[in-house]
Amino acid sequence: MRPPPPDYSLMFVTDDRVSDDDEFIQILEATLRGGATIVQLREKKLNTKRFYRRAVETKAVCDRYEVPLLVNDRIDIALSVNADGVHLGQSDMPPSVARKLIGDDKIIGWSVGSFEQAEEANGLEVDYLGLSPVFATNTKTLDLEPPLGLEGIEEIRKISGKPLVSIGGIDEGNAAAVIESGSDGIAVISAISRSCDPERTTTNLKEILCRTGSKR
Repeated sequence: MRPPPPDYSLMFVTDDRVSDDDEFIQILEATLRGGATIVQLREKKLNTKRFYRRAVETKAVCDRYEVPLLVNDRIDIALSVNADGVHLGQSDMPPSVARKLIGDDKIIGWSVGSFEQAEEANGLEVDYLGLSPVFATNTKTLDLEPPLGLEGIEEIRKISGKPLVSIGGIDEGNAAAVIESGSDGIAVISAISRSCDPERTTTNLKEILCRTGSKR
């Protein structure tokens, strides 16, 4: 039997520009104190050994706060630390193969950047769709589809019954509009990691989501 779905309302995606390990953990803990409901470990620059070590530390912190951990791209890293799942992109391993590797009780997130990709995802064994990018962003600049905008969320909401987690340029100023457009949650990198007070920023985002009517 599959476990109940997690709370996707406020996903903190770690910032791979933060190279200092102590700073990385400080930001992570601040987001969890602030109310992040799920964490995605995203590392595009580390070698496998350092990625694994960071995953071990991240898993330990997430376990203390009882918040699920997803690993971006790397199924091997996710399995090695018993993460709660993975987030995969269009150029990563097909979800059907990933499902066989990680099992039925784990979460698979799938990046979607167009209406066509969202339609195709209806037939995939994935647990949520990561809509990317919603707005223009400087955090990720390669292999990006044009911004979906709020209209894109609304259109994809009409054809998908899967939870939608939107990412790309989301902050305190537009989070409510993203949820009102049909997204079940937001995923945030820079607005939190680049904040002078990551805990306060996360708390503010959480309060916005609660007022807007997200799940929790």
